[in-house]
Amino acid sequence: MPATPYKIFISSVQKELAAERRAVKDFITHDPLLSRFISDVFLFEDIPAGDRKPDDIYLNEVEQCDIYLAIFGNRYGWKNQDGKSPTELEFEHATKTHRERLVFVKGSDDKAREPEMAKLVRRAGRQVTRRRFSDTPGLIREVYASLVECLENRGVIRSTPFDDSVCNGATLRDVDNAEVRAFVETAEAAGRLKLKGSRGPKAVLLNFNLLRDGRPTNAAMLLFGKNPRRFFNNAQVHCFHFHGTKKRKPIASQQPYEGRLLEVIDQAVEFVLGKIDRSVGTRATSMQAPVEFEIPRPVIAEAIVNAVAHRNYRHNGFVQVIIFADRIEVWNPGELPPGLTPELLRKPHGPIPRNPLIAEPLFRVKYVEKAGTGTTDMIADCRKAGLPEPDFEQRGPHFVVTLWRDWLTDAVMEQLGLSDKERKLVVMLKTGDRITNKSYQENFGVTKPTASRHLEALKRKGVLRKIGTTGKGTYYVLSRKGLIKGSKGS
Repeated sequence: MPATPYKIFISSVQKELAAERRAVKDFITHDPLLSRFISDVFLFEDIPAGDRKPDDIYLNEVEQCDIYLAIFGNRYGWKNQDGKSPTELEFEHATKTHRERLVFVKGSDDKAREPEMAKLVRRAGRQVTRRRFSDTPGLIREVYASLVECLENRGVIRSTPFDDSVCNGATLRDVDNAEVRAFVETAEAAGRLKLKGSRGPKAVLLNFNLLRDGRPTNAAMLLFGKNPRRFFNNAQVHCFHFHGTKKRKPIASQQPYEGRLLEVIDQAVEFVLGKIDRSVGTRATSMQAPVEFEIPRPVIAEAIVNAVAHRNYRHNGFVQVIIFADRIEVWNPGELPPGLTPELLRKPHGPIPRNPLIAEPLFRVKYVEKAGTGTTDMIADCRKAGLPEPDFEQRGPHFVVTLWRDWLTDAVMEQLGLSDKERKLVVMLKTGDRITNKSYQENFGVTKPTASRHLEALKRKGVLRKIGTTGKGTYYVLSRKGLIKGSKGS
């Protein structure tokens, strides 16, 4: 803790915004960076009912704080004999005592506010910079960016969040206006954007907090820059395809993708879809025959989008998408955001974006969700497809998501009690097509009766499927789907 830790007073109408106030305090007190410099966050409801004092005592708390943080909604709240609410009194006292004031306004429709609150919002806007938000994750994002900027201005810290930092050397001339307009059209068609006022590119960037003092942020350039590579050498996705189950040369194919994030994501997803198996259905329900991939497309897209949106862009590494014969691995430079663990990703959880200014536009065009359901949806989709659940793990400086192409993972083979010889056969078939009785004899040095016994035993376990009945045309292939009963195919 620094020599002079800071105190924050959170002000809002008590009944209307209780959940938001609590979320802000919990975030500040648990965030690894902010908690180093902020020693106390004052909430009215944290004081026992029996100890609560008249309003002037809480005005004293305002005077004792270093940062006054106000959250304004639609309601004005209870009024005293002078017709003023505690929230307005606290704002006035913070102004009078020269506290640093941060104001966050919920919603964009000021007509929905009670007249006194609408007046207070306008009054605050003439004195301090207001930031608007639509939901709790949006509020947390804006609070974090504001507090980091506040601490930076005080000389306490010397960095700002990557996505919120001004892009060094970039100007508005480096923004592709056509891409901004295309984004607006896509977001509106998706039903997640309703712009009021100007639809010009600069106004859109301001609406998404992608400009700082008229200059594009890193997020703006990654999303809408004419040439992002000019400013970011590491903003790439490298895709690799290996025929086997390990990284071994020769590499079947590889492709680095660079450019605007939405384009890079689409290109990486298409690379994967072009390398995995697919099946085409009938036109029974539509004019176009449905295509099903061995791993559902939404699962692949979610893994790649998460890696691009949540990676650590201060890290010099690249996002890597690696296709093996039995799995796909997506490597993301960095770690999970504070508060999340690989285990929590398997359960319902709130969204904690590492780069919220990048994640917000991706949400508007339906590339990500705000509900924190992405990973649990991946799990459900894999199970529905008869595949093991994805693996989530930290490997050194990278966070890795593994998507299994088939159900015969190491864990499943261990559960089935497969011998080393049987596991070797499974690996062979993952990189090959089929095996006959004769080829089994040659590979494993056994007699024909022994080969028949081994192959039939694997067939009974559900590992192999027999094609044909007798004769030279008979062969065995891997069963493409097994009975997935639990996590990771166990």
